[in-house]
Amino acid sequence: MGRPANLARENGLIERNPAEGVSNLPPKCKWLELPSPEQFQAITQSIAAGRSRWSADCADMVRLLACSGVRLREGTAPRWADVNAAKNLLAVAGTKTDSSRRLIPLFPDLTSLFAEIRLRRGEEPASAPILRVGSCRGALAAACAAAGVPKLNHHGLRHLFATRCIESGVDIPTVSRWLGHADGGALAMKTYGHLRQEHSQAQAARVYF
Repeated sequence: MGRPANLARENGLIERNPAEGVSNLPPKCKWLELPSPEQFQAITQSIAAGRSRWSADCADMVRLLACSGVRLREGTAPRWADVNAAKNLLAVAGTKTDSSRRLIPLFPDLTSLFAEIRLRRGEEPASAPILRVGSCRGALAAACAAAGVPKLNHHGLRHLFATRCIESGVDIPTVSRWLGHADGGALAMKTYGHLRQEHSQAQAARVYF
């Protein structure tokens, strides 16, 4: 509205620009309705049981993204060589610069997933990709509908990871490092800070003297 209003003022059609001095409102955050652990298990089981030749691979992607917090492009990059079982670490190549490469722990559910994949697919070379698909959007949407939960997308699985971590008591700066944020936790605090308070209140309700 700014430029048309300025032109109208310059041509004498209005005395002042009504948008002058009005700043843009920040966009409202869209909080996702995330599935419970039981619902998430139902979602992954539904995807794995699909009739597509890629059903099991789509279920692998859903579980990897949700159990690691990596972005989609980060999740499709790792090879078996990036899994360091001895040090319990997974190397994640960042999506922005080479310096954004990071190491995240092999969380228990992630370790279980990798073991299941190896058992199902057999021995593979170190250069083989862990994930065999580049997207699971359709399968994930269908499984969410079947489970009766709000639709999730790839990035929603990243939110699910962060939420579960914070609800489990992990501090936000640590979660931020696992997510690959380079701001010391400022974005994570802005995005997930409310969860810490909600979880704190929920836990406080369990305390009796």
